[in-house]
Amino acid sequence: MKQSLQLKLSQHLTLTPQLQLSIKLLQLSTVDLNQELERYLLENPLLERVDINNEPVELAGSFTNGSEYPTTRTTDSPTSTTADIGTADSDDRVDQPFDASVDDGSSYAAASRRSDDDEDTEYSQVAAAEATLQESLINQLSLMSLPERDKRLAMILVAHLDEDGYLTHNMDDLCALIADHMEVEPDDLQIALRRVQALEPTGVAARSLSECLSLQLKALPANTPQLHHALQVVNHHLDALAARDFVKLKRLLRCDDQEVKQVRELIISLDPKPSRNFGQGDIRYVIADVIVKKVGGKWAAQLNSEAMPKLRVNKLYADLLHKSRDSDGKNLAGQLQEARWLIKNVQQRFDTILRVTEAIVERQRHFFDHGEVAMRPLVLREIADQVGLHESTISRVTTQKYMLTPRGIFELKYFFGSSVATDEGGACSSIAIRALIKQLVHAEDTKKPLSDHRISDILSQQGIVVARRTVAKYREAMQIQPANLRKYFSSNVA
Repeated sequence: MKQSLQLKLSQHLTLTPQLQLSIKLLQLSTVDLNQELERYLLENPLLERVDINNEPVELAGSFTNGSEYPTTRTTDSPTSTTADIGTADSDDRVDQPFDASVDDGSSYAAASRRSDDDEDTEYSQVAAAEATLQESLINQLSLMSLPERDKRLAMILVAHLDEDGYLTHNMDDLCALIADHMEVEPDDLQIALRRVQALEPTGVAARSLSECLSLQLKALPANTPQLHHALQVVNHHLDALAARDFVKLKRLLRCDDQEVKQVRELIISLDPKPSRNFGQGDIRYVIADVIVKKVGGKWAAQLNSEAMPKLRVNKLYADLLHKSRDSDGKNLAGQLQEARWLIKNVQQRFDTILRVTEAIVERQRHFFDHGEVAMRPLVLREIADQVGLHESTISRVTTQKYMLTPRGIFELKYFFGSSVATDEGGACSSIAIRALIKQLVHAEDTKKPLSDHRISDILSQQGIVVARRTVAKYREAMQIQPANLRKYFSSNVA
């Protein structure tokens, strides 16, 4: 086989360790950032947190023989970080605008294009909301072959369940209330109650804790150990169990210690709150990265000093490195470089967040004055062009970063939304449209709720062209029931 040499030219992108660190820190939330910094602090002796009473440290120049060593100075700017690093070697220079626009396999172009009113992507809806208990029960009822009247009665009972899944309203009062709108007998309501109690989760629509636990026990197999005794306890002796009066329980149940223990274990395995697993998302702790206030009649953004980690280079170890010439000194030199990169990248992270936030506040100033109805359409490209960064960087900056405002705390992505055309040739934010829909629903006559088609007509009269199916989509996103269900779910009707 004949061998030959070939010369080929090719281009490839190499991520330096510093750029990798920049991208990593930028996409972290403030909570995750602090956790990551704790790891660095444990691993790197050259890095330390600044005590609240200490001054920050500036590391100037490359740390080589004859170079400047860390010096202490006070920062004047309230939005600056607690540690600045001067110009490093040319390979480590990060003075130019930070832009972590390295392609990570995701396309951000689509996020910048305006979609039509039926296919838009909302950044305010990062994840779908969990189904509520009522929604789950209604879905189950819709699958049952019931007369329309019986199904309505069951839905009315579902509407009156409290947040724990209990029916706390008196049945006679409910019957009298429903009688104003449809003919109903107490027996009819009792039948509807039994139908609702037969749904999942077991124990729902109970009128007391005793009934809730009893429903769950009755759903267990008949051969469950101590089932009979457990039913006796939840129906008649819950107070004794709550008081841990096991001697009394032994006498009442006529059983021994082991049997009482089994009864107790069986009862405590039940769920006293059937709605526990519905409509409850994961608990997320949020720290505001930026605070927006009105200063001199204008809205201004500033970094939250409480959220900014205060880091510096440990002076003791820096002095040791200066004096050392052995192998240990080389190891410390590598850790010093890592510490410098980390401090610099943390500073850049917050500076970038502030720049992006300022651009968002400038474009959404009417929101801060008038609320959601004044939200304007905004896409990543607009902010990217204004601050001179890539769309991918804007996406990283606005994800899991939060803004504290007089109107509440919002994720930066909340301010991005698609547009819907108006009759005058302009555009209206879909967030503003949802706010208008919410206002219309809250102001409607509960006996004659507005249909999606009627809401679409009202918005058209205001110059906002929105299709009926788009109204339905926005309404569902806000977890607002359709008109026929709102009529029976309203507290004024059902």
